[in-house]
Amino acid sequence: MAVVGSGPGGAITACLLSEAGRRVVLFEEGRHFGLDSCRPFALEEMLQKYREGGITVALGRNKIAYVEGRCVGGGSEINSGLYHRTPPEILERWRREFEVDGLTDADLRPHFEACERDVSVNAWRGPAPAASLKLHEGAARLGWNSLAVPRWFAYDNASSASGQRQSMTQTYVPRALQAGCDLRTGTRVKRLRWLGKAWSVEGVDATGRAVRVQAENVFVCGGAVQSPALLLRSGLTANIGLNLQLHPTVKIIAEFAEPVNFAGMGVPVHQVKEFAPQLSFGCSISSQGFLGVGMLDHPRDLCGLLARWSHAAAYYAMIAPTGTGTVRPLPGFDSPLVRFRITPADCRTLADGLRKLARLLFEAGAVRQFPGLRGGPCLRSQRDLDRLPESLPAALASLMTIHLFSSCPMGENRGVCGVNSFGALPGGKNLFVNDASLL
Repeated sequence: MAVVGSGPGGAITACLLSEAGRRVVLFEEGRHFGLDSCRPFALEEMLQKYREGGITVALGRNKIAYVEGRCVGGGSEINSGLYHRTPPEILERWRREFEVDGLTDADLRPHFEACERDVSVNAWRGPAPAASLKLHEGAARLGWNSLAVPRWFAYDNASSASGQRQSMTQTYVPRALQAGCDLRTGTRVKRLRWLGKAWSVEGVDATGRAVRVQAENVFVCGGAVQSPALLLRSGLTANIGLNLQLHPTVKIIAEFAEPVNFAGMGVPVHQVKEFAPQLSFGCSISSQGFLGVGMLDHPRDLCGLLARWSHAAAYYAMIAPTGTGTVRPLPGFDSPLVRFRITPADCRTLADGLRKLARLLFEAGAVRQFPGLRGGPCLRSQRDLDRLPESLPAALASLMTIHLFSSCPMGENRGVCGVNSFGALPGGKNLFVNDASLL
């Protein structure tokens, strides 16, 4: 069996197949670093573990920056490991619109519980960072629902607040290797070819040498961009790469009178879900470098804010959009073309989210706020909220996302679904998708 991609989808697939006694080859384009190879969220980490050093973008009227992990463990090695079970209302919508089988609570509960056990999903222990508490305090003053989100984190013991963030290289990958999985790093799979009784998995290794492996079963687990790109390069096109979804996100850098930030703070755990699923708020990575990038829309205030970086943090408003995107391979290029259409309704929702977030942060005591709008205003009080646009202007909003999905949607609705409810491509032939592309 061949598994392409070692992120959460591929690592779990390779692990469970190997532990079931199957012979598994796990292909990963990046290298094997592990969590301790460098400081989290540093430039070195971006160069080691991110595709294209983190410089990837979905094109459109409003460009949206996104990132992909390219290393053993994929995105689990670079994200913060915050964890939610899929909300019941989302499962119901998937059942209704995509006709997905196997999504009842009884179907999913054992899988939720297994994942939570294997990656040590735990609540935050000890006092939350001040930047996180600011979000919670502002929400409480407005009567909005907020929560501290559990995360993948193994504590040293039952009473300790210290421990280790979990990822695929801490959990499923070692289990897969222990069970005999053949992990091949530095190998980019370029095409799949059906030979009549088996698949030919074809690619190149880090030296440029051709690699070919035959497998009766292939699991494509490269993520919401790379999985559809591989399938399309292999001539498998039905409803593949046409329904890309993501969560457009706009940020605010907020400055407070008192310190709220410190070196190594990481990603705080509080999120505001009062307006979910359409709109969510949270606190983002707020190291000096990331604050500097967030202030590029306000260059005159950049140096002053960085001099007081411990008094500042980055916050975000994230929406569930009405627009969709596409993933298309380009002849002669390794990277596919990713597009996403932000609709006028999405621009209005983002603007509404920006205004609500700024209001919350002033309630929490912010003294200055810098929204992610090129040439946008510096906000100093609630009265300045009227200076924010009713709709985010095209090409002037600095948008990003950390969630990409739905480029090979699962279900029995053949009009929109690229795979069935369990990830199999139509027509059989033992080819499956198992990653965020399905969602």
